[in-house]
Amino acid sequence: MLRVLITGATGLVGQEIVEQCFAQNIAVNYLSTSKSKLENKPNYKGFYWNPSSGDIDIDCFKDVDAIINLAGSTIAKRWTKSYKEEIKKSRVEALQLLYKTIKTENIAIKHLVSASAIGIYPDSLTHYYEEDFNDFDNRFLSNVVKSWEHEVDAFKTLNIKVSKIRIGIVLSQKGGALAKLVKPIKLYAGSALGSGNQWQSWIHIEDLAAMFLFVLSNKFEGVFNGVAPNAVTQKEMVKTIAEVVNRPIVLPAVPSFMLKLILGEMSALVLESQRVSTRKIENSGFSFKFHHLQAALEDVL
Repeated sequence: MLRVLITGATGLVGQEIVEQCFAQNIAVNYLSTSKSKLENKPNYKGFYWNPSSGDIDIDCFKDVDAIINLAGSTIAKRWTKSYKEEIKKSRVEALQLLYKTIKTENIAIKHLVSASAIGIYPDSLTHYYEEDFNDFDNRFLSNVVKSWEHEVDAFKTLNIKVSKIRIGIVLSQKGGALAKLVKPIKLYAGSALGSGNQWQSWIHIEDLAAMFLFVLSNKFEGVFNGVAPNAVTQKEMVKTIAEVVNRPIVLPAVPSFMLKLILGEMSALVLESQRVSTRKIENSGFSFKFHHLQAALEDVL
């Protein structure tokens, strides 16, 4: 029986990956910074770690062939100076601790599949980003993702296969970005954000979890975009949510300067535009369950 070690297993994406692991008869070891979240079942075992203090229960690697790394603090929280540090540190330190432990203890791991983010791509209304794009800029998110991916790549020196999945907006009924978009619409206060023309590359949580396991089971290496095939503009996103929850959109668009005032730098999450290609993962044989936004939203709302 295949056994994987998952970091961030109790988060939004992690929970879905764990469920799909069980469905495919894959046993899970997971690392958590919270001792109260540790369970001990034959196919689901929790181990304590604390990347900032360098603590890790080494038994977490027992019988493990591969690691799925999802560790990192949420970006959907106000970006104060100290929290921006935390966003970066939480991603980098987690990987550094795994790397150091595997190297020092000479642990045999074959494959690391790590989360990454489409925030690495520049803000553009016209570009269609494929995985080989590398003309990155110096925006905060891009810099975070570059550091994150740099730590992932280090595992290649340990003779471990490395894959990175650059995730877009995840659609789930259990939280994440969608809940924040739906709430004002349900209260008849929904409207487009900024110009509304910015591209939003989204993915249904089931497809995203399936993609992680697809890359893992096929032992694929390299970068894959974790988005669905049909990106939409922000305007279309709001309009489609409104249709699915049966509410009108009566308010004018919220101007960009207002969003910057309210959200500060974090407004980048809704104002930046990244239209991202799925050609590579589809050509590798992956098939999406949810290609179009409306069906995906109907499923989760």
